[in-house]
Amino acid sequence: MARPEYGETWVYESIVGALPGVALEPRVALAIQFVGFEVAILALAWVYALPRAGLAGTVAVVVATVGSAEMFRIARLARGTDVPDAYRRLLFSSNIEVVLAVLAFIALVTHLFIWDPQSGSPTLVESLFGPDPPVLVVYLTLLVLWDVCYRIGTGWWASVVALWRSARFRFDADTRRKLRRTDLETAGFGLVQLAFVPFLLDRPVLLVAVVGHVFAVTAVTGLSIVLLQNQSD
Repeated sequence: MARPEYGETWVYESIVGALPGVALEPRVALAIQFVGFEVAILALAWVYALPRAGLAGTVAVVVATVGSAEMFRIARLARGTDVPDAYRRLLFSSNIEVVLAVLAFIALVTHLFIWDPQSGSPTLVESLFGPDPPVLVVYLTLLVLWDVCYRIGTGWWASVVALWRSARFRFDADTRRKLRRTDLETAGFGLVQLAFVPFLLDRPVLLVAVVGHVFAVTAVTGLSIVLLQNQSD
């Protein structure tokens, strides 16, 4: 299968496809992503005796890897259907998902290192990594959290563009079926992120942020699906 043109790819796909001298199939890229992060997390959790942090890190790596898989699937569906060029350009070429990811990551870091310490109770960082978090553990944690935030930003953008597409254009029955599948993939990845909830039950701000994010993505993609279903040939 021919590789997609740059400008019709997520930033993640562009990075994977731009490695010099390397042509990675999606499954191989996903395997490398999962194994690389998971081995590093388990090794550091063992060295520094941080079992709860190892479990939380594993969940984050699984969520990020599932997000990468969904990005490949959504992109394949969006590029493989008879959809307007405007939709593909808006979805892939704007790189808005990166902007949204940066905003989410900055908000998360601000909460972890500014808001949480001012609450007066033990912070999430302390509960996972102890009072003196090892530097390597914090570095890897922030790297994995960025990976998750990028997928969250992608989910936001994919859902918003899907709603715009469904409201703006009309499609035949076969295209509607494929686009509904695209929207279900987007909503499905949002639901996967509920795996973070058990670690956030005593963190109301982060809990509301995660659950609210999942609800919003599900609602927007659900509305997109309703608009598609209400179209007729």
